[in-house]
Amino acid sequence: MKRIVLLASGSGSNVENIANYFKDNSKVTIAAVFTNKRDAKVLDRCNRLNISALYFNKQSFFKSDCLLNIIKGMEPDLIVLAGFLLKIPENFVVAFPNKIVNIHPALLPKYGGKGMYGMYVHNAIKSNNETETGITIHYVNENYDEGAIIYQVKTVVSNTDTPEDIAQKVHILEYDHFPKVIDQLLSN
Repeated sequence: MKRIVLLASGSGSNVENIANYFKDNSKVTIAAVFTNKRDAKVLDRCNRLNISALYFNKQSFFKSDCLLNIIKGMEPDLIVLAGFLLKIPENFVVAFPNKIVNIHPALLPKYGGKGMYGMYVHNAIKSNNETETGITIHYVNENYDEGAIIYQVKTVVSNTDTPEDIAQKVHILEYDHFPKVIDQLLSN
């Protein structure tokens, strides 16, 4: 049985998409979802989907090994960042080399780094008149959005696209490709 631990900060749409993708797969289980936001909508989704979900504070993440030890005890095959906004501490990167993956809503190395998430990315793409964007699934290292790229896929950006249109195109790519890439990583 392959075990996934998910980290999320927001609504949990990617968490739900991943859960739905694996729900009939007897070889993969979502061990738990962790969130750094007490009021994150992902908690409601997990409750509805019958997935264990826990809130943690920054102290347990950055200043101690508390959360690290809890996750180690779950023996995850993969830790998936699904809309998780905090930088992963070095002790996690060291404990789980090439086992932490993230999805970024742009074609890295463009539009990555601290503060580049969600609509900030899509607004920047529109402002810079980019003709394409996409998603990047990558391993996590000690720096924002600088880990080795696992997979990228592109979509066209037209000059009439609004940042919201761009976001919608990127979400479609996320929902279609992220679970499949996770599945491939678990199969290797």
